[in-house]
Amino acid sequence: MSLQDLLAVVPSGSEEQALVRAIDWTRLPRHVAIIMDGNGRWAKLRHKRRVEGHRAGIASVRDVVETSARLGLQVLTLYAFSVENWKRPKTEVSTLMALLKRYLRIELDTLLRNNIRFRVIGRMDELPIDVQKELQRGMDRTAHATGLLFNIALNYGGRAEITDAVRRLATDLLANGRDAGHIDEAMLSSYLYTAGQPDPDLLIRTSGELRISNFLLWQIAYAEIWVTEVLWPDFRRRHLLQAIADYQKRERRYGGIAPPTA
Repeated sequence: MSLQDLLAVVPSGSEEQALVRAIDWTRLPRHVAIIMDGNGRWAKLRHKRRVEGHRAGIASVRDVVETSARLGLQVLTLYAFSVENWKRPKTEVSTLMALLKRYLRIELDTLLRNNIRFRVIGRMDELPIDVQKELQRGMDRTAHATGLLFNIALNYGGRAEITDAVRRLATDLLANGRDAGHIDEAMLSSYLYTAGQPDPDLLIRTSGELRISNFLLWQIAYAEIWVTEVLWPDFRRRHLLQAIADYQKRERRYGGIAPPTA
């Protein structure tokens, strides 16, 4: 993708166009992760059922995924359903699963057309069988795409991910007769759901909440965090561009100090 590709889809003279022109294309975040929050509040403000907020949020997913592909990001991870979300009313959970299946069926051609690879992170084997089949179909159909890697976190929890990684690592060590003294950060990272992917450079949370909510706990150790009051169903391309523009203004030191200025 290029600057011209993105400028072609933003209104001339708009705030979005100014944001696109202000972005440094040599300093884009490799991996953007988003906690999509605020669907329920969006619906409540409009005196609608919570599920209507989830339905409205699909348009935001579409806009953000396509914009990320146009920007040329390497990885986009969206937090869609946590291990804790099973506590929600059964009707809401069922609707969320149905919306997920519908999204994949409708958007699969768009993902293929935009060279986007789709992947699920989380305990996928605990999802309903029909949902698993739809997810697997999406992953299989897009497996050869070489553009944006689009992760969707389903039945996901950061602590659960680390627990699963430790279990698999311990099993392999025992099977191969290796000592636990060989374990280092790189080895453990290779057992995470996101193995082989760059860690998030930018973590976005919508709806103004100031918490991580058990999301990518290992991977976001040095991520820049950007919080917006915008509710997820209202989040669009311009908000993603704003987040990236703000990210590029920050100085990332990874625990060190800034180099002295001349």
